[in-house]
Parts: sequence; C-alpha cells; structure tokens
Amino acid sequence: MAAVAFACRRPASVLPRISKAGSPAVLSADPAIIQKRKIHHAVIPKGKGGRSSFSGVAATVFGATGFLGRYVVNRLGRMGSQIVIPHRCDQYDLMYLRPMGDLGQIIFLEWDARNKETIKRALAHSNVVINLVGRESETRNYSFQDIYEEIPRAIAKATREAGITKFIHMSHLNADIRSPSKYLRNKAVGERAVREEFPDAVIMKPSEMFGREDRFFNHFANMRWFGKAVPMIAMGKQTVKQPVHVVDVAKAIVSAIKDPESNGKTYVLVGPNRYLLHDLVEYIYAVAHRPFVPYTIPRPMYHMAAKFFEMNPFEPWTSCDKIDRFHLTDMKYPGLPGLEDLGIVPMSVEQKAIEILRRHRRFRFLEAELGETKPAKTVDI
Repeated sequence: MAAVAFACRRPASVLPRISKAGSPAVLSADPAIIQKRKIHHAVIPKGKGGRSSFSGVAATVFGATGFLGRYVVNRLGRMGSQIVIPHRCDQYDLMYLRPMGDLGQIIFLEWDARNKETIKRALAHSNVVINLVGRESETRNYSFQDIYEEIPRAIAKATREAGITKFIHMSHLNADIRSPSKYLRNKAVGERAVREEFPDAVIMKPSEMFGREDRFFNHFANMRWFGKAVPMIAMGKQTVKQPVHVVDVAKAIVSAIKDPESNGKTYVLVGPNRYLLHDLVEYIYAVAHRPFVPYTIPRPMYHMAAKFFEMNPFEPWTSCDKIDRFHLTDMKYPGLPGLEDLGIVPMSVEQKAIEILRRHRRFRFLEAELGETKPAKTVDI
C-alpha cells in the first residue's frame, strides 16, 4: 500500500524509466505527422563524462549486430549514451554487446524490417538514429533492393515523422547507379531514397573496411584453404583500393553526432593510402608469413567458380557480386569532406594489419615482429 501511495504522489512531469514496450520512456509525442519533441530530464547530459555518465545521446542503432555496428555501440557506450538495438536474432546472440554500456543503458528490442510500427517503436524515445543495416548477399526473404532501398527509406521516413533531427545513413564509397555490382547500384538508389525522405541526413561513404572480423583482409587471407594460389582479375594490377579502418568509421559516426553542422552532408571515409589490389594482397600474405602465388583469371571463369559458393543455403563465402565489388577501383571525391573534417587522423593498413592477420600465421611465426615485413607499395592514381 505504501508503494501505491508513493506512486500516486509522483509528479506527473516525471515519467518511468522503462515503458511498457521495454524502451526508455520520454515525454509522449504529439501524434501528428511531424512530432514536436520536448527535452526530457532523462536525456539531459550529466556526470563527469565517460561510461557512467550520460552524454545526452539516446541513439537507436539499426544493424548494430553487424561488423561495424559493434564498434559504433562500443563508442557510444563508452561516452555514456542510451542505446536501443533493434534485432531479429536470438537475444543470447547479442550478449557481447551488453557490457559495452553502463547498466541499463543498452536496450534490446525485437523488430521486423517490414513492419513500420516496430520501426517507430524502436526510435520513439531517441534523439539520434543510425542505419547500419546491410548484407553482402541476397536471401529469399530480403533482396538488395529491400536491404538498401526500402528499409532505409522506411527508417528515414519514420525518423522524420518522429521529429528526430539527427539521422546517419551508411552507404559505400563506390555506390553508383552504373556500377556492375548490384550491391553498389542499390546502395546508390538507397542514398537517393534517404535524401528524399530526410534531406538533412548525414550520409557516410566508407571504402572497404578492415578490422578483426572483416570480410576483406580475412577474405583474401582465407583463400589459402583453396590452394596456395590467389586468383585475381588482371592480377589485381588494374584495381586501386583505399581501405579504411573500421574504428575510424565508428569514430566518424560519433563525431558526426556531436557536430551540429554535419546535418545534410556526405562524408567520404577512406584510409590515408591507395594501393594496387595486387600489392595489398601481397602485403596481407607477407604479414601472415604465407607464400603468395597470384594468378590471373578471366571474369567469366571467376564468376563460374563463385556460383558454386552461391549454392550454399547459408551465407556464401563469395559471390559474383562480391568479386565485381572487390575488383572496382575506389573513387575519389575531392569536393566532399572526410575523416579529417571530423577531427580524425585515419590509421594506415600497416598500423593495424597485424591485429587482423596474426591468427593466419603458422605457430612458428606467431610472435614475429611486423617490422620484418616491408610496407605495401602505395600509388597516387
């Protein structure tokens, strides 16, 4: 009875921390198409900064369970943010994300990408929305058009209608409607769809990202399981890559959240150096202390081999689209802002390659110093 009496005396302006839907509660929004949001006391910055304080950022991160997502959640959690993570997988597959924030600051919410109500529920109490949804291959349920066009459009529309002013969308450096890669064509269409629904969206265009769990460096390093020779179109000497470290991309997203002038801008996120694909793969094998035997293979024959992997009922190791994407030269956008404009000094491949490739070494080379390996050759084209 005492508890009931206390609840009755609670001021009407103070809302419960957790709503019936399992999300952090804020003031109820106006049901109009464009909601007028009020600042609730729960999202006012407080504390000395860091994990146990609150930064004032309440973010919904779609696609947080992916490669980039875990780094973004980690960066947001360490600065003291409330994070809502919509997911479709089993909750026990997400336990590695829980320690990234303080107690009660990371909230998991089941959602359906085709159900607009679950999208609205996921971002109803946030002031930042980040879209990292992505896959390297299509499935029976979700095509590239669904993943990179329809879902971003739905999220951008729901964000605008909720009155949220900060929306960050992840695209790709080589996104182009004329690209031979279906993945990149749909990325370009997705950018346009997001701009139509949310003109002030912040669009990030990273190149191929490398990191401990990546599918770029590890992809080429794992080719040793199919023989010591590495197949590449035109020996990889007609393709130029400018890979970026995944931590730098996560830092860029957090910096864009903090920067009020980032709205409506498109950022190009690339590493400091450009390499021929041949030289980059050669360096990967040199760091792993594995023999590097490249050979050229015609594109149709490479596609024929990839179709064998595409028959896998689970996520294929490679695909025709992935081969085309990896053999495209990274574009240059001299007129667009980059990592430096967000106050970030990009890390080079040579600085972080050992963290990714040490596990590909034989036991006798496990503790070999990185200095024994010559740096990869860079190009200016």
